[in-house]
Amino acid sequence: MSRKHFFSSPEGVVVHMLNSLVTRNKHMGLDETNRVVYNLAHPPNQVTIVSGGGSGHEPAWSGFVGDGMLSAAVCGDIFASPSTKQVMAGIRNVPSNEGVLLCITNYTGDMLHFGLAREKGQAAGFRVDVVCMAEDAALGREKSGKVGRRGLAGNLLVIKLIGAASQNNWSFEQCKKMGDLGNSQLVTIGTSLDHCHVPGREAFESVKDDACVIGMGIHNEPGLRTISPQPSAEDIVKEMLRYLLDPNDKDRAFVEFKPEDEVVMLINNFGGLSGLETEAMTNITLTVLKRDWKISPSRVYAGILETSLNGQGFSITLGNMSGMAKAMSVKTEEIIELLDAPTNAPAWPKNNYVKIEENKETTALREKANKAAAEAHSRQEGPATPESLIPALRKACNAGLKAEPTITQYDLQMGDGDCGEAVAGVCKSILSNLDSLSSPPPPLIPLLESIGENVEDVGGSLGAILSILVTAFTNALSNLTIKSQHPLSIDAVSSAAATALENLKNYTSAREGDRTVMDVLIPFIDSLKETKDLAESVKVAQDKADSTKDMKAKFGRATYVGDEMGAERSQIPDPGAYAAGVWLGGLVEGFED
Repeated sequence: MSRKHFFSSPEGVVVHMLNSLVTRNKHMGLDETNRVVYNLAHPPNQVTIVSGGGSGHEPAWSGFVGDGMLSAAVCGDIFASPSTKQVMAGIRNVPSNEGVLLCITNYTGDMLHFGLAREKGQAAGFRVDVVCMAEDAALGREKSGKVGRRGLAGNLLVIKLIGAASQNNWSFEQCKKMGDLGNSQLVTIGTSLDHCHVPGREAFESVKDDACVIGMGIHNEPGLRTISPQPSAEDIVKEMLRYLLDPNDKDRAFVEFKPEDEVVMLINNFGGLSGLETEAMTNITLTVLKRDWKISPSRVYAGILETSLNGQGFSITLGNMSGMAKAMSVKTEEIIELLDAPTNAPAWPKNNYVKIEENKETTALREKANKAAAEAHSRQEGPATPESLIPALRKACNAGLKAEPTITQYDLQMGDGDCGEAVAGVCKSILSNLDSLSSPPPPLIPLLESIGENVEDVGGSLGAILSILVTAFTNALSNLTIKSQHPLSIDAVSSAAATALENLKNYTSAREGDRTVMDVLIPFIDSLKETKDLAESVKVAQDKADSTKDMKAKFGRATYVGDEMGAERSQIPDPGAYAAGVWLGGLVEGFED
């Protein structure tokens, strides 16, 4: 976890954050002195919902101020409860004739300050009560003891439910009852790869590299247990769900879930995970839930919702909406409608669960296009596949796989390191394709089309260039051998390659001397067209690949490498050009074997 921040201390950061938030969201007002964000449009005939806590958990709670969610959010210092004075300011900024609910996550400072605000508010004539939100399942009943469970990201579901209920003019008593039910119908567990770091703090606790912590909270407090070596992503999720769902764990079986229950899931990024990993962990959780627990959530919310600054972790919350509906004596659909109700709170996930009607015309056209593609894929025409081609392709792909570490190392020094992965991906895909072929293999053109699809599956500029080249080559060879009835020969192959190269040039302005894969493809195809000698043309290609180490990059990420780094990197060939030379070398060896 990085200790670096743009702010050398936390002083003033919270106020900057709040001013930015209300500037971008016109429905919000800001009591800067008390660090209270409130909904300017909140009507007094609805129950006021106030929450908050220490800062550092953004977007919680200020990002959830809006119609159908929080009426106001009160922001303390980083990981520190707001004062009673601040909470009272929150109450005053959104007065209500129906009453005020203070939604508190179960941490000592918050309970004390919000609790005192309740007492003061009642003394001042307000109708004020407290909803204590505590749904952490990691520590269990024994460890949580008298303090009770911690409040984690599940509190946001409670806030959404009672905020929407307030907007629908549910009574004060109904809103409070539903808030209290959150603890009996919600469970959450968090996991992290490391602790977060607070700006300006020297003290820094860390988790060792090959480990993760199950049961991590959102204030840098220790988790339930550290697992080392770090399990796979799926094994981590399986362990987390076991703590949430195992009915035999009497210390933690807080909520009963039945397959027929309406369940919602919330995946919360602690702030330091990429969006890529967050979505991937969400999908793995859905997969394990359905496979191992026969649970398929009807609503899924995922994203950066309640953070621990830059914490490298996430939490899973499961809520039994059927159980909540039964306890509230309402239909489950009514509870779901509260979750689906629109809100202008900027941080609530904008999931689209409204019913849609699939466009029938588009569906028909889609089916027609897929059918045509399947028919084209099944065509068995054109010249037979040469017997030596498949062993040559295997040799080329194995050479590419063997060279992957070198390609990756070259690309790490000049780019982002993905070239080796792309090459390995293409080679593995082609090899898998070859392994699945029948005997005898299909004709040459369908085989080349399938190989083109293998190449097409790989992203990046190298994948795109090779895919265009292979597709154009296959089309040109098809025109020559099928439409024009030319026999399959080196003349036909070299002519098709030359046509494919000219097509490729329409899509990239890279040419020889620009330090790209074109430094290999252009001279290789030109030589093949002129000499009709594959081995000689491959030698030309490999020499050209080696010569790229003396060139300055004019395309791709390598163009951004500073001049001061040029000396140490000057003897490195272009990774794509090097990879093409290796693959072609394997191809010609395969033909010669």
